[in-house]
Amino acid sequence: MFFVDEEISTQPADWLRVARLAPQVRALLPQPGERVAYTGCGTSWFMSVSSAAVSEAAGLGEADAYTSSEFNYARSYDRVIAISRSGTTTEVIELLKRLKDQVPTTIITAVPGSPVTEIADHSIVIDFVDERSVVQTRFATAALALTRAHSGHDLARASRDAESALAADLGDLPESEQIAFLGSGWTYGLAMEAALKTREAAQFWAEAYPPMDYRHGPMSIAQAGRTTWCFGEAPAGLVDEVCATGARWESSSIDPMAHLVLAQRVAVAIAKRRGLNPDQPRGLSRSIILN
Repeated sequence: MFFVDEEISTQPADWLRVARLAPQVRALLPQPGERVAYTGCGTSWFMSVSSAAVSEAAGLGEADAYTSSEFNYARSYDRVIAISRSGTTTEVIELLKRLKDQVPTTIITAVPGSPVTEIADHSIVIDFVDERSVVQTRFATAALALTRAHSGHDLARASRDAESALAADLGDLPESEQIAFLGSGWTYGLAMEAALKTREAAQFWAEAYPPMDYRHGPMSIAQAGRTTWCFGEAPAGLVDEVCATGARWESSSIDPMAHLVLAQRVAVAIAKRRGLNPDQPRGLSRSIILN
């Protein structure tokens, strides 16, 4: 067992706990009519992409998402929500400093008293999902779950589906030689995160695309021994097109965030098959701190 195994397993309970927290921090999250930007780096950027899409689809107002180093300071926002597990990521700290006294900021982090909590106007600390593994799993989904609960999503159903994903037989998915993850709307961030998990944990070839755009070139790599994994509903005809290449098609009717739990398990399983330590990805550390 690695740290990441346990951290993946707690997610169903974590999401329910986040759902109970959401009403208490409602004032710190997007309000109806506000123009909001979500931001973070790496996994936190992908959760920002999904969170912004969830928030806007719920009718709370326009929402954008940026990796923190590419934030658009020329645009005007009513609120900026940053995500950082460690609270020490250099680009997030610099962004919050630059926005100080210009726009209200909220940081979602796992570490109380971390540098970002001293700079942001408001902090939402979800320390019960902090992690010992370098690879993020439960913090990422808990941060997204917070926006989902705030936006009216049913996390009870998502939690039940995650329990199913934890119990599911992985079959020969870990034997795939390549996986292309697909997602549309708020699930595009999940697709990018799933691809990152397999790259980080297992040094594995994985990519992510919107389902329709997958047809515009990337599908040329689909073939026997490889997998195309879709979060949510697939566009008409795509399943048949992928299967005609000989590639495996993976999809599910369970909540997409629960389907990400399955992808996390596959990433760890691939790492173990390769004799790698999924807690300690090559060349990475818990937080990227630049000189």
